[in-house]
Amino acid sequence: MIEIKMPRLSDTMEEGAIASWHKHPGDRVEIGDVLVEIETDKATMDYEAYEAGTLSEILVSEGDTVSIGTPIAMLDNGKAEAPTRSEPAQATSVDAAATPLAPAPPTATTAPVSAPVPTAASAHSPITRLPEPAHSGGDGRFASPLVRRLARDHDLDLSKVKGSGPGGRIIRADLNGLLAEAPALAPIRVAPRPVLTTGPIVDEKRASQEMTVSKARRVIARRLSESARTIPHFYVTSVADAEVLMEMRADLNEPAVAKGLAKISVNDLIIRASALALREHPDVNSSYLGDESTVMLVHNRINIGIAVASKNGLVVPVIVDADLKTLGKLGTEARALAAQANGKGLSIDQMSGGTFTISNLGMYGVEEFTAIINPPEGAILAVGATTREPTVVGDQVVARYRLRCTLSADHRIIDGALAAQFLRTLTSLIEHPWRIVAADS
Repeated sequence: MIEIKMPRLSDTMEEGAIASWHKHPGDRVEIGDVLVEIETDKATMDYEAYEAGTLSEILVSEGDTVSIGTPIAMLDNGKAEAPTRSEPAQATSVDAAATPLAPAPPTATTAPVSAPVPTAASAHSPITRLPEPAHSGGDGRFASPLVRRLARDHDLDLSKVKGSGPGGRIIRADLNGLLAEAPALAPIRVAPRPVLTTGPIVDEKRASQEMTVSKARRVIARRLSESARTIPHFYVTSVADAEVLMEMRADLNEPAVAKGLAKISVNDLIIRASALALREHPDVNSSYLGDESTVMLVHNRINIGIAVASKNGLVVPVIVDADLKTLGKLGTEARALAAQANGKGLSIDQMSGGTFTISNLGMYGVEEFTAIINPPEGAILAVGATTREPTVVGDQVVARYRLRCTLSADHRIIDGALAAQFLRTLTSLIEHPWRIVAADS
């Protein structure tokens, strides 16, 4: 008699529900027959019989949910007496023991009961067939389902393999030697349905490899996690007509190219416009000191951080007093900091003291996104690509450049109205870009 238990279908599964039974008490069961459909939080899967016999008793009805390791049915294989029944309990593996009760009485042979139509699996969940649990072949060797499939596909002799798994079971790692000796004996047969192991999904299946996380990346991860967890972000997006800005940029760059000078980028213009908008709305240029503090900091200097994707990870060099520098000076300093970030690296002083950050992914074709605030700052601006779109101008639809900017703000110190006012000023500067240049003088 075999006790069939609720299997563990993934490393996060704690319980499963019986979707429908395909076999009923008294039905003959052959190896490979689908016994039951089991539903988890991820999918509905078929559970196949791994021994032949007669299904003597169903312990868990359709629709019921039980913990992994809980007995769900009894299969009479004619080889042994019925095992002791166990109370449903949280199990740590498919074969976890449970508290025994009185032995189950022998079940008399009954006439087959006509099976109802099985409940259909969820239309939104893929149906995956489970392999049968490990069992011995004719030579008495115990092997996992994966090992038995590889042995069939590559014509391997398992009698030469010493199992290193629990109870001497042969596992995948034990076949490395044989597979290396005969790598192409036979092609791997692809199962008609995907196979999911009844244990944790191992890294071997995902072809994973370990990579050392740099100290810089760990610092980035810690800071961003803290920001997302502790700061109540909210997001405000505006769309600016950037047609005139692009025309002005082309006019400014024409003599620069002739003289062999660096061209002005859209990002340079955005940095300058943001600095001027912060000058008009100083409360956005602020920091929150914590829930226990009775004050907040409103910064009198406008130091704009520029998010740079360097080979060492995300870094944010800071342009100090950005509102006091000309457009050309801002562009030169921004390029120098980006080059230094990708080269010998930036100093702590160059990456500290920021009061506001700009993250621009427009060069990658990203039209719109949201960014995580860089503590202790109160806001960050996410800038998308400048793209040509159909735009209504008067009574006509014409193609014009448009630019989307999203402000992520700390709602503890920046209200929605203030964020909207800042974006309105920024949008106005983008749509009237000569004001950006005029402010240089």
